[in-house]
Amino acid sequence: MTAGDGLLVRVRPRLGRLTVPQAIGLAKAARSHGNGLIDLTNRAALQLRGVTEQSHAPLLRQLIALGLVDPDPGREARGNVLLTPDSSPGDDTENIALSLIEHLDEMPELPPKIGIAIDAGPAPCLAAVPADFRFERSATGVLLLRMDGRMLGSPTRGENAARDLSALLHWFLATGGAASGRAARHRAPLPTVADVAPAPSRPPSQALAAAAGSFHGIPFGQFHADSLIALAEKGNVCAVRITPWRGLILEGAKEDADNVSIDRLLGMDACPGAPACPQASVATRSLASRLAPLVNGSLHVSGCAKGCARQAPADLVLTGRQGRFDLSRNGPAGSSPELTGMTADQVLAHFGRP
Repeated sequence: MTAGDGLLVRVRPRLGRLTVPQAIGLAKAARSHGNGLIDLTNRAALQLRGVTEQSHAPLLRQLIALGLVDPDPGREARGNVLLTPDSSPGDDTENIALSLIEHLDEMPELPPKIGIAIDAGPAPCLAAVPADFRFERSATGVLLLRMDGRMLGSPTRGENAARDLSALLHWFLATGGAASGRAARHRAPLPTVADVAPAPSRPPSQALAAAAGSFHGIPFGQFHADSLIALAEKGNVCAVRITPWRGLILEGAKEDADNVSIDRLLGMDACPGAPACPQASVATRSLASRLAPLVNGSLHVSGCAKGCARQAPADLVLTGRQGRFDLSRNGPAGSSPELTGMTADQVLAHFGRP
């Protein structure tokens, strides 16, 4: 994709996990072939920023050599899979993921944003994370395959997961799912009986507490390659796991006392803003950082009315328009404002910062 600072190159590590050599290699590639900035997406992928037309091909070669990108573009496109970050070797989440990887060639080509969540822990923790087809657990422990937008799922088994998903994906396409774009918008009758509800969701903090390492928060989900190298080289770190919650799990590391809390990270949303995004007319993250301690509840600072950083309503929303901010409450970006045309200083003064 093209952004204001160059091309974005998305990387989805196998099983959502980077070995230490892979993390360091990816960081060096981001620095050599891009501007060194790395985004964490809400689907637990990495985006390398500032890549040029000339550096794109050598970057891909380096990522393929690191085992982070499939040399077959078709297989890479079909591998849009997200794992719950507290999965462990041999559990259902990882076994299903490995089975899907093994059967990728049998999966059909899907619209670009279609994704699969493997959330087969004791209870779902990825319900608020974008995905179209979900493996989840019922309250009685039954493994389910559920399509986003449907309240109930169909029972399945780990050994049948790839087969059942492949059949559902082929049905999705055969019944016009590509035109719908996302599973939640596709209302055709399901091909199998879906009559089992997933268990009530557990909070992200619970899943992170069960993960095999400490959580390191990344405000707004963006950091520099040098920071990734420093984290990967910390004592006892054996791998880096990507989460959809603007942070990394440092496997083997002890708790970081200076870490940013998951609650604060999830309550704060700001897109890259100007000049990184050509659609934005305002800088966003510097204002969000200064404003966050002054407001209660969720905060969304958007460079334009598209609201890419947060689709859900926020308690306080600032939307960029013609170089200034419109302020609204309890809505998405671009919703009807109560104040318009504010500078960043005026916004801060409105909330009590001189």
